Amino acid sequence: MSLLQVSDLTFCYEGSFDNIFEEISFSIDTDWKLGFIGRNGKGKTTFLNLLLGKYEYTGSISTDKYFDYFPYQISEDEMDKTIDELSEKWKPGVESWRIVCELNSLGTDSEILYRPVSTLSHGERTKAMLAVLFSGDNEFLLIDEPTNHLDITGRDIIKNYLAGKKGFILVSHDRDLLDAVTDHMLVLNRETIEVMSGNFTTWWENKEKADAFAIAENEKHQKEIGKLRSSADRAGRWADKNENTKIGYDPIKEHDRNISTRAYIGAKTKKMQSRVKNFEKRIDREIEEKEGLLKDIERVDDLKLMPLKHHKKCLVECTDFSLGYGSENIFTGVSFLLMQGDILFLNGSNGCGKSSLIKAIINNVNANAPEKNYEEQIPGIDDEQSENGSPREKMNTSGVLTTASGLVVSYVNQNTSHLKGSLKDYAEKNGLDYSLFLTLLRKLDMNRIQFEKNMEEYSEGQKKKVLLAASLLTQAHLYIWDEPLNYIDVFSRMQIEKLIETYKPTMIVVEHDVRFREKLATRILEM
Repeated sequence: MSLLQVSDLTFCYEGSFDNIFEEISFSIDTDWKLGFIGRNGKGKTTFLNLLLGKYEYTGSISTDKYFDYFPYQISEDEMDKTIDELSEKWKPGVESWRIVCELNSLGTDSEILYRPVSTLSHGERTKAMLAVLFSGDNEFLLIDEPTNHLDITGRDIIKNYLAGKKGFILVSHDRDLLDAVTDHMLVLNRETIEVMSGNFTTWWENKEKADAFAIAENEKHQKEIGKLRSSADRAGRWADKNENTKIGYDPIKEHDRNISTRAYIGAKTKKMQSRVKNFEKRIDREIEEKEGLLKDIERVDDLKLMPLKHHKKCLVECTDFSLGYGSENIFTGVSFLLMQGDILFLNGSNGCGKSSLIKAIINNVNANAPEKNYEEQIPGIDDEQSENGSPREKMNTSGVLTTASGLVVSYVNQNTSHLKGSLKDYAEKNGLDYSLFLTLLRKLDMNRIQFEKNMEEYSEGQKKKVLLAASLLTQAHLYIWDEPLNYIDVFSRMQIEKLIETYKPTMIVVEHDVRFREKLATRILEM
């Protein structure tokens, strides 16, 4: 058994006034399968980089293990190289036969090692990198969001593969993945850091019980403080009133009073003042016990949505619809009706045409509203690319695809690379009320400090929240979200689930989070 021990770790980025970590201490066994969760921007990736020695910090991190990190970085100049060529750079001294064995465990042919990286899909790159990652010895592995952009089949392969491994930290917001592969959880709470045994569901159930107990204890202390304050106030007023009777009296009304009565009144007043001081001490004690009870409570604000009502019940009709690029057919014979109130999930493997179908629908909406500028109407949509990132030829279609006239669409792109500049400029460009935009980002747990930064400095999760906030502020008949939850933290996922359950907007969604889909889908289109 080997331990990773963190003692009094403190870190902040240069030029920042706020510490990311402040005197945190914990220890973990490097044989654990450790799930690592926390709010977006809380410091998960930063902590992994601290383990890798990328930043200076105070405190100590000690272990006899080496660290390696997923995903490996690939520069533009390296896109024409093969994984076999890059593996020596990523993990010096790695043996090719061990990488091949790991690929076999992933159910993947070793030929992907010898193809240029530019020709590999997201899933193939992920599998190849994981195979290299697990090909070393005496390492504690740091795995950061391995299932983003993967379809359900790809996620299942990664899930089954990691379930058979140990000795890693896994950063993920996929509840299904965390439950399947972890045996311990490392949690960045609001003010503390927590290590516990069990998977995500075990931790969540314990957290709900702990939060309920903390809230009940807080309410009990609040009531007790209220009672004590009331009693102290009554006793104080009585003591003051009594003290005022020591000097001067009405001989007619108080005919039995004499000189010794003054001493008696003073003693009684002193006793009552002593009681007031005891009340105040008990109040201080109650306040002290109350402090900290709610410090790690996740205050998740309810979100609001104002979907528009369309005069037609059917918003999108698709009959025997086929789509391709040049001579390449992506899909054929797709048929469905999207009625108001439907939440339609598009399901299928990467490259099956989910995003292409979305683009075709948006193109049709735009064609029905020629007086509007396309980019202004649906900001953020980009030219369709093949799965490996290369541009595709012009889209060609056949069959029937119609959308209701005057349809207003709110679109969330899976790509965040277009987000640049300030939030204010972004809001103005997209016709958003800036104050409401910031309010909604706060409800999504975006720190106010981030509002002063350019979006290029945001984490991927924070960029996704910008796109979601913009979509939620847009009144629309139809909300089209393409992989909206990539990098989004667990608490925000639950927050968005509750929003959709409450307001029931008409939606077309591409999302591989199994629990999100199972909870919300009214219809699923298998492609």
